[in-house]
Amino acid sequence: MYLAADKGDIDTIIGGIAPNWGPFSTLGSEAKVMVEVVMAVAILLCLGIAIWGAAKQRIGATALRDTFSAEQGKGLIVAGLTGVFIIGSLGTLFTIVYGMAV
Repeated sequence: MYLAADKGDIDTIIGGIAPNWGPFSTLGSEAKVMVEVVMAVAILLCLGIAIWGAAKQRIGATALRDTFSAEQGKGLIVAGLTGVFIIGSLGTLFTIVYGMAV
C-alpha cells in the first residue's frame, strides 16, 4: 500500500518563497538565508504598497471625491501586486534561465 503523503514533510508544501537553489547550490547557508530574507522583505514592502494604494483609492473615490488620488491608488495596487508576482517567481525564472544556458 502506497500513501500519497508518504514522501516529504510539511516543509515541502509550505516551504515559503525560498527559491530552488539549482544554479546557486554553491552558496553558503548564510548567503541563502540572506537572499530569503531580502526576498521576504521585498514582498512585504510590495504588499504594503498595494494596501496603501487600496486605501488611497478608497479614500479618494468616496470620502474626498478626489479622482487623481483614486487613480494614483489604482497604480499603486497594480505596482505592488506586480512586484509580489515578480519577486515570488524569481527562483523559477533563475532556474529556467540557468537550465536553458546549460
